[in-house]
Amino acid sequence: MPNFTQIATSEQLDSAIQESEHKPVLVFKHSTRCPISARAYEEAKRYLQGTPNEEAGYVLIHVVEDRPVSLEAADRLGVEHASPQAILLKNGKAVWNTSHSRITSAALQEALS
Repeated sequence: MPNFTQIATSEQLDSAIQESEHKPVLVFKHSTRCPISARAYEEAKRYLQGTPNEEAGYVLIHVVEDRPVSLEAADRLGVEHASPQAILLKNGKAVWNTSHSRITSAALQEALS
């Protein structure tokens, strides 16, 4: 079963973007201080416990604790910052994103199928 790998540096963000050249990568931006984000994170974990795309990579950014890399991700990927937020990368680009209560196991299943 895939799991989220937490990233906290620009170099790790570079690696995730480069990895998306070869396989889809889901970036989940999570606020550890927000109940809406906690619910969205539970949905993302439910997706991983179900029938996730085993070929994809999964990375986690804590938006409060690792704010610089969170803001850098928004800037580099051309996606307006939100928290919680799910961003799907393919070929080094954001091809899909959603936030808040729209992050559900079903939405992730559809985006990653």
